[in-house]
Amino acid sequence: MRNLRVALAQVNPTVGDLEGNTRKVLEYLDHARSFQADLVAFPELVLTGYPPEDLLLNTALIRDNQTMLKKIVSSSQDIGLIIGYVDAQDHELYNAAAIVWNGEQVGVYHKIFLPNYGVFDEERYFKAGTTCPVYVIQGTGVGVNICEDIWHAVGPIPVQRDAGAEVIININGSPYQSGKAQSRELMLSTRAKDNDLFIAYVNTVGGQDELVFDGASTIFDHDGGLVARGMQFKEDLIVADLDMESVFRQHLHAPITRKETPSTFFQLGNSTKTLVTPLNHERPRSPLIPKQVKLLDTMGEIYEALVLGTKDYVQKNQFNTVLVSVSGGIDSSLTCCIAVDALGSDCVHTVAMPSRYSSEASLTDAQELARNLGISLWVLPIEPAHRAFEEVLEPLFRGTDPNIAEQNIQARIRGNLLMALSNKHGWLVLNTGNKSEMSMGYATLYGDMAGGFAVLKDVPKTLVYELSLWRNEHGKEKMVIPEGVIAKPPSAELKPDQKDEDDLPPYHLLDRLLHAYVEEDRSYEEILRMGFDQDIVQRVIRSVDLNEYKRRQSPTGIKITPRAFGRDRRMPIVNNYRSF
Repeated sequence: MRNLRVALAQVNPTVGDLEGNTRKVLEYLDHARSFQADLVAFPELVLTGYPPEDLLLNTALIRDNQTMLKKIVSSSQDIGLIIGYVDAQDHELYNAAAIVWNGEQVGVYHKIFLPNYGVFDEERYFKAGTTCPVYVIQGTGVGVNICEDIWHAVGPIPVQRDAGAEVIININGSPYQSGKAQSRELMLSTRAKDNDLFIAYVNTVGGQDELVFDGASTIFDHDGGLVARGMQFKEDLIVADLDMESVFRQHLHAPITRKETPSTFFQLGNSTKTLVTPLNHERPRSPLIPKQVKLLDTMGEIYEALVLGTKDYVQKNQFNTVLVSVSGGIDSSLTCCIAVDALGSDCVHTVAMPSRYSSEASLTDAQELARNLGISLWVLPIEPAHRAFEEVLEPLFRGTDPNIAEQNIQARIRGNLLMALSNKHGWLVLNTGNKSEMSMGYATLYGDMAGGFAVLKDVPKTLVYELSLWRNEHGKEKMVIPEGVIAKPPSAELKPDQKDEDDLPPYHLLDRLLHAYVEEDRSYEEILRMGFDQDIVQRVIRSVDLNEYKRRQSPTGIKITPRAFGRDRRMPIVNNYRSF
């Protein structure tokens, strides 16, 4: 029986930490060797971390990543290795995969399809590859390609299949967004079945700035059936025995691919086939049962993405402790839960800063939340500072009606206090604003927008409530967010009896409209045809467009939707186009 034992090393690298990433690779290389794997694959650009962005313009980084590759190659005795790195040839850079066997690099694959949309900008740095090699490892034809290459039905896979590939190893840095795991697996299953071969898909895991990588590495058989699946949002090693004789039998019984014209694929580049090692019949191994971890539900995967994104941003930036401003509201309560689940209660400090307009219930709810989570809470009333600001500004404000200026003074006092505590103690401030507020500019520059990382930046307000309810039901400590926090109408509490709906459309309506305009890029006319009131549509579109300048000055935050502010949605600040 001709089997290939494949291991997928789903690791969490750190961008720029070449030595740390190399240590991690060597650790998992040994782990795969302990399973007697024939071949172990690591994610895309695992040596540099993904995405390295303009670090790729630093020639020293390119040189050092190649030095680390040589170190790893020399340690790969008795096992095959596929690993992502940056290759440099003839003054060009390539997003590359090294193919290694028994201490020697036997080949290289250069990524052919370079994504240049959404969060991707690979054409800025890399040249596209032109060949689709196949390597015979343990008697099995192995095709190697990288991430975007597998999303194209007419791509490297059929070229490599025609050259004798029986299994495709696809290495990835595929960022998370809600629901992507399901659509990705459907695509992989289709590719495997359409091409009558195994597909082993290894994805990186971890947080990098606003991106989160969810792992969930998978293997599919030639019928499109799931063989193995790794964990989401955690490092993992996935090992499976692939029955290569079943691929041969499939071709004999259903030779569909014979009907295809090879010339269809010539435009993608030529293919080569390299013998690395013939089948070793004298390698006894105990059988193993591959893991098939169940995918999380929608709320569970979003919550875990926020936890991992927060943890990695804080820890990879060498912080130990975070500070959160708690108001007794839903946003700060959910942010505290995520921070505690990411870092532990000892590493989360909170401060409540009541004003003359704060309700007693807000402070009580904040105190109950802190007790439930086991985190510290300081209370710093801002009234003395508020009065001092009013006295200083009175000569210049005299004769004018109170407006947003007076409200924002309170938010900016709080921002100053937060940053003072951050400077004094070395704590990273977590911003608590949500996507609905950021879309509408319902936030104060240098006030409640202060912070080093915005956990909920891409989370609409209605989803904040759903995640809070989910956390109360599924967390390690249940019902930590007080019922009063969830039940009361949201309010900034910057003037008497203030409610968010005094200044914004109801959130259930606003979030649907924002989804259409921001995430789906629907036009004014299309949104009107969806049944929204004309005045509300105009008000929302105008607010989103005019507040781009605020969003540019906001801290980075975790991407969980298909169209996050920042890397995804890049709008000009100076913009005089209006559609109504």
